Amino acid sequence: MKNKLYTAIGLMSGTSMDGVDASLIRSNGNDQFTNVLDEYYDYDDDLYRRLIHLRNLILNNDDLNKHSQKLNELEKEITLFHSKIVNEITLKYNDEIDFVGFHGQTIFHDPEKKISKQLGQGKLLSQLVNKKVIYDFRQEDLKNNGQGAPLTPIFHNLLSKNINKKYQIEFPICFINIGGISNITKIIKKDEKVEENLEAFDIGPGNCLIDDWIRKNSKKKFDENGSIAKSGKINQLILKQSIENFKISLYEKSLDVKNFDISFVQGLSLEDGCATITNFTAYLIAKGIEYSNNNNDKPIKYLVCGGGRKNSFLIQSIKDYISNKKNISLDLIDKYDFDGDYIESQAFGYLAIRSFLNLPISYPKTTGCVKPTVGGKLVKNF
Repeated sequence: MKNKLYTAIGLMSGTSMDGVDASLIRSNGNDQFTNVLDEYYDYDDDLYRRLIHLRNLILNNDDLNKHSQKLNELEKEITLFHSKIVNEITLKYNDEIDFVGFHGQTIFHDPEKKISKQLGQGKLLSQLVNKKVIYDFRQEDLKNNGQGAPLTPIFHNLLSKNINKKYQIEFPICFINIGGISNITKIIKKDEKVEENLEAFDIGPGNCLIDDWIRKNSKKKFDENGSIAKSGKINQLILKQSIENFKISLYEKSLDVKNFDISFVQGLSLEDGCATITNFTAYLIAKGIEYSNNNNDKPIKYLVCGGGRKNSFLIQSIKDYISNKKNISLDLIDKYDFDGDYIESQAFGYLAIRSFLNLPISYPKTTGCVKPTVGGKLVKNF
């Protein structure tokens, strides 16, 4: 079974809530991977606004019950949106598609209470697209005392082997994903048992604070290329106070956008607030990088994925914070023939295949689960 290649569509909508990344891949769920196509599908403004509004209303499990009707309505709408994507991709691809890896839209994440709610009806999607759907990827990990995130490290592990082979980059190799939340995956050696060789953890905010500030203080959804932050001035006093008041000393917990807020820059202009928030975000990412480096003095490459890599002000600010660490270098993953926008959607296609093959998708050193865990539910509803 390990040598059989399967075709899967991976669907990922992140914490930006602005649309869906979709990837079609072929893989054996182990050491082989080919990317066939990648597409991005925008939510319309109405759906985007309703998702943001509803997420802001849900602060605990009681709120999930309180707003259940709205959640159910949006869940159906989200599922219909994803079904159109799958059907469109199916028309472009002549061969059989074995699985759809359906992450859904995260609306609430609280691993301490073993709750991670993603909007998306797997059974309905299967019915609408006539495909086997694998969804609900996080619950088994939570049941095994994991954090339910991050789930992409096992895919990063595969990519590291390909990049090492093609570009002769030496291990350890690290991946930084800057989505709404930032996380790091570290692959320590080239050939080692996965659960001993793979480490991962959330390190702080990514785009979430910046996006929230921009949404609440302008008509834009995000700071494109970091241009607004570049035009502002960092408030050093507020920045210093924020750094002193908020430090992540342990990297054992997965994070949610609701773990952070923008109140510390209230009263600043759009530009100055954005500059200060972006630099604060960069500081926390840099501290996560230093933690993952663990006093290593050998050269180590960090490959940056996710939408935050396009924010040049953020990336430069991270580099400034780690400029004294001469062994650390940051590169965009795009430099190595991978589109950094679609790593997570490709990953969920890969995770769907692994789930079908009963292979683990999370490990004690990636999510804190007590044992390697197979996640995802398979449904065939046609």
